[in-house]
Amino acid sequence: MEPNQSFVNFTEKNTLKIALVGNPNSGKSTLFNALTGLNQKTGNFPGVTVDKKIGTARLTDQVTADFIDLPGTYSLYPKSLDERVAFDVLCNENNAEHPDVTIIVADASNLKRNLFLVSQIIDLKIPVILALNMMDMVEKEGDAIDLVRLSERLGVKVVGLSARNKNGIEELKRALLQPLPVPSYDFIDIKKIAPEIIERIKSVQKVKSDFAAFQLANNLDESLLVGQKNTEANKIADALNTLVIDKNKLQALESVERYKVINRIVEECITRKPGLRVKSVTQKLDGILTHRVWGYVIFLTILFFIFQTIFFLAAYPMDWIEALFVTLSDWATHALPQGELTNLLVNGILAGLSGVVVFVPQIALLFTFIAILEDTGYMARVSFIMDKMMRKFGLNGRSVIPLISGVACAVPAIMSARTISNWKERMITIMVTPLMSCSARLPVYTLLISLVVPHDKNNGFFNYQGLILMALYLIGFMAAIGAALVMKWILKAREKSYFIMELPVYRTPQWRTVGLTIVDKVKMFLVDAGKIIVAVSIILWFLTSHAPGNKFADIEKKYNDPKLAGYMVPAQLKAMASSEKLEASYAGMLGRAIEPAIAPLGFDWKIGISLITSFAAREVFVGTMATIYSAGDAGNTLSIRDKMRAEINPKTGLPKFSIAVGFSLLLFYAFAMQCMSTLAIVYRETKNIKWPLLQFFYMGAMAYLASLLVYQLLK
Repeated sequence: MEPNQSFVNFTEKNTLKIALVGNPNSGKSTLFNALTGLNQKTGNFPGVTVDKKIGTARLTDQVTADFIDLPGTYSLYPKSLDERVAFDVLCNENNAEHPDVTIIVADASNLKRNLFLVSQIIDLKIPVILALNMMDMVEKEGDAIDLVRLSERLGVKVVGLSARNKNGIEELKRALLQPLPVPSYDFIDIKKIAPEIIERIKSVQKVKSDFAAFQLANNLDESLLVGQKNTEANKIADALNTLVIDKNKLQALESVERYKVINRIVEECITRKPGLRVKSVTQKLDGILTHRVWGYVIFLTILFFIFQTIFFLAAYPMDWIEALFVTLSDWATHALPQGELTNLLVNGILAGLSGVVVFVPQIALLFTFIAILEDTGYMARVSFIMDKMMRKFGLNGRSVIPLISGVACAVPAIMSARTISNWKERMITIMVTPLMSCSARLPVYTLLISLVVPHDKNNGFFNYQGLILMALYLIGFMAAIGAALVMKWILKAREKSYFIMELPVYRTPQWRTVGLTIVDKVKMFLVDAGKIIVAVSIILWFLTSHAPGNKFADIEKKYNDPKLAGYMVPAQLKAMASSEKLEASYAGMLGRAIEPAIAPLGFDWKIGISLITSFAAREVFVGTMATIYSAGDAGNTLSIRDKMRAEINPKTGLPKFSIAVGFSLLLFYAFAMQCMSTLAIVYRETKNIKWPLLQFFYMGAMAYLASLLVYQLLK
């Protein structure tokens, strides 16, 4: 440290605001989880739809830290909205998220590349701590990093740690409570690159460093100056209006100067193990997992295993949950006084909740596998091996990330397409990603598959339910790349694309991180989807429990006729009355109105109501069917699957949900755009209403034609 270096001390503050920033795959999120555990919440950064994770941790009895996990970035030159967030938070003191301290998480095993971002943040002259993560991997290679010398050269506090093993976490916390040096010298002399630009900006804008002024010039776009008043942005623009600024040239010159210094620091601070390097485990595995043939075979095998396991393991807890809700409904029906409130509780709220909670085991299993594949580093390899194939369909390897993410949810998947620099490839990715089967479709798939394929139907090890589920996911993927091929010839653009992706080393899964991911995703499903499903269920309860005029009274009078009692038992009369009431209700009237349009697909008015409500969220289908069929089950003694399985088609005398109807409905949900949130995010990302409208109609046409074809062939 320099003798005249200044220090800041935050021990007098009760709450510290701390930002975590670093390159992708530097272990930043693992460190965030190690520091905060379950004390996390997720929201959006103000003004943008980028996920913001905030977690709390107690440093002492008096001091609490609020950690903000910033999106990964390679530099302070925003190329995507995610990277822009990091720029806005760190470079703009007026930003509400601007931290007291910034922890820069760097991959110690790839220090040279990581030091580029480190050096830029140091030049902002803000209090920072450099957390050198993955020190265990450096030691494993036999190398050594002189942390004391590195701290002296950078002028900041350096802490070595291994977030996955929780080594060094306590030392990092202690460092936050000690006086922190504020970088006092420039990593590079940025004034040599753009002296006039920096002087002009400093004459109209107060900044902490020459580099902060340089950044303002390079990111003058007003949309990047979050928190800046328009008048301040205009002053900067006016000060620079007579200068010709070549941003690409300035950034290239800066990069060259930074790497000159970085190369010297790396030579001084890292001692390499002498001798030849043995081929690493990662290199050996990549020879197999990224093979041009075996790579695809292994990926399909992994998918097969996942979907087989989802059906096999989830069956038991799903049965327990169904039995629990049947018991609760039966108890409420007999224990509570008859009336509207009891009817609402049983046929509205409990029926809706059962349609949410019963699928938690499968949602948890799906995200368990996704989290494991991501945490091991395998997902990045999938993108790599798919790049060559994707280009034939107007996409590139970077498009694979949104497509794979679409298996979880289309909304963040579409947002992740911002990393694709080529306009045409980005638009195609956005337009086809919703065809990937998301987790919202999973409850629909599993319910319908269980109706048309018995759970004990198998061929030795192969469970047919799991095979059909995997086939639906593959159909979604094939439909996505097929639609992409069509759009490749429709959309015109002259931009050339490129694909650069860093492949992280393979690691054993961090089970704590996997667990936190599962808890977060299940909570999101229960809360976000649950709110919609229960709200729609309550509305549907009203629509199924009420009818215009005296229709319900007339039906009651009809089935209370003593003459009918001689032909049927009371239970039959009650069931027939309930069924006729449902058909006469407001919901029944709505379903009857659209039935002619969907009858060629094998759908009746009950399914029609579910199709309409599914536009709020696809998984609402299950809650809707639960509510509708609860109205016809006066005793509430059956689960939703049993109710649907027991329904008979009055025209054929066979089960209503036959193979033809089941597969027709499965394909409709595989293709149809039934998600208002996705349409809203497509509009937000494209800034043009024509794209979500086009998406809605082309996916709807695919769904209708596929269902029509399958039903007519199988019926």
